[in-house]
Amino acid sequence: MSKIAVLDLGAGNLHSVGKALEYVAPDHQVLITENPKVILDCEHVVMPGQGAIGSWFQSLDKLALFDVVAVVLETRPVLGICLGLQALYGFSEEDGGVNGFGWLSGRVQRFPIAHRESKTQLKVPHIGWNNVQQLSPHPLWKDIPDNTRFYFVHSYYACSDVTSEISGRTNYGLSFVSAATRSNVFAVQFHPEKSHVQGLNFLNNFVSWDGSL
Repeated sequence: MSKIAVLDLGAGNLHSVGKALEYVAPDHQVLITENPKVILDCEHVVMPGQGAIGSWFQSLDKLALFDVVAVVLETRPVLGICLGLQALYGFSEEDGGVNGFGWLSGRVQRFPIAHRESKTQLKVPHIGWNNVQQLSPHPLWKDIPDNTRFYFVHSYYACSDVTSEISGRTNYGLSFVSAATRSNVFAVQFHPEKSHVQGLNFLNNFVSWDGSL
């Protein structure tokens, strides 16, 4: 039986992610874990997270998982969700400035308090449903229409000029990276586990993905 590790750093809807994966992949074993050996024994790895990125990395260091994550990023299909996307960039402004994995090119910034063009006030955090414009074909977009609405909860957003790593964009006062990819890694700012049918379709595509393009 194939195994899927859901990285347990004590942040985010771990059990919601786990239940959604069990629903779409009943023939897989879903393990919510912080155990390095268990993580390295799994064919797929999911990195969820919600809250503050500084605390996320503190938990990663406390559990001695930084090097483990570095290994899985190089060796198997990985899905980052919310903080799991932001952590893949080199730097985040949150918590006074936090260095990330640098797996993706770009940085993470806080939403401005006003719309960039109209100057109308923005509600931060960005909470609710919003469209994702697919910028490049990918196995994880299989059978998911362009501009599908997914569920978001975040105050910080990823920005990048490296088009080859941007798979989706969303507008909320400005255009931000809502889906990013490099090699065997795909990451999203939205929460597929909260995004109803298309969120489940997305997770099913991840479980079926072998990491190739």
